[in-house]
Amino acid sequence: MTSSFGPNGRPVSLAAGDYRATILPVGATLAGLTFGGRDLVLTLAEDEIPQAFTGKVLMPWPNRIVGGRYTFDGTEYQVPVNEPETGMALHGLVAWDAWDVAETSPERVVLRHRLMGQPGYPFQLELQAVYALDAETGLSVELSAANAGTASAPYGVSAHPYLTADRVPVDRCVLDVPAGQVLGGPEQSGSPLDLSELRDTEGTVLSFSAPEPIGARTVDHAFTGLPDGGWQVTLTDPETGFGAVLSSTGKDAPWLQVYSGEKMDRLGVAVEPMTCPPDAFNSGKDLIVLAPGEEHRLGYRIAAA
Repeated sequence: MTSSFGPNGRPVSLAAGDYRATILPVGATLAGLTFGGRDLVLTLAEDEIPQAFTGKVLMPWPNRIVGGRYTFDGTEYQVPVNEPETGMALHGLVAWDAWDVAETSPERVVLRHRLMGQPGYPFQLELQAVYALDAETGLSVELSAANAGTASAPYGVSAHPYLTADRVPVDRCVLDVPAGQVLGGPEQSGSPLDLSELRDTEGTVLSFSAPEPIGARTVDHAFTGLPDGGWQVTLTDPETGFGAVLSSTGKDAPWLQVYSGEKMDRLGVAVEPMTCPPDAFNSGKDLIVLAPGEEHRLGYRIAAA
């Protein structure tokens, strides 16, 4: 008889020092991360269907493809449109797939998944997500893909954690985003994908470098102009000093999506390190092309601020 489990698979628990993390196999999801019992990311219950891609791994593309259509090596492809309000294909193909738990220890878990070819994306990728807790540095995440097929494959990657200062409303939190440019203006939240819409953040409401609360500002934008060699985004509650920081661990995330969490009751801010901008499958901007046998890795870290 098969034992029962929820829609996200059996949870894997990690612990190191004052840190605790929960990983769910479906979507290789980061379902919880705490420090001293306080939340650093919005949590997901074992039996809860995730809303707004909470904690998901986003492969083989992050963000959106306009109309779900793109051309690669002279062939036009159509992937499913899963954002009906915009008519776009959002966040890849593996967020709802069951990943295999390949290795576990008290502080580390490795999940793997083979993405087989399908209409719209006829490429084969061996995918891996590694979550590792450290008592001093927090949670390290490494997302990798290797081309297991015989043809070159277009590729991009991101993840979708919602940083939180222990579920304090984001309106009272301070958000520090060290980005010099943003795709689109405040009135175009979530929709501008044309790289000609890239604007400087300085002096706009989409500048999050000043030490002031987010307030009523809304954001669902792609940012770039990030520091070379690595960057970090911090969300803190100025009343308690508690918060979370997400850091890139290399040069592989020149883009960053930030979303103020309206679908999550504005209790957390999605901070999504991206290898490429929205619609990169069409623009080609920072698009990764994996040759057969080639591998790509993206790393980031989440810790208490």
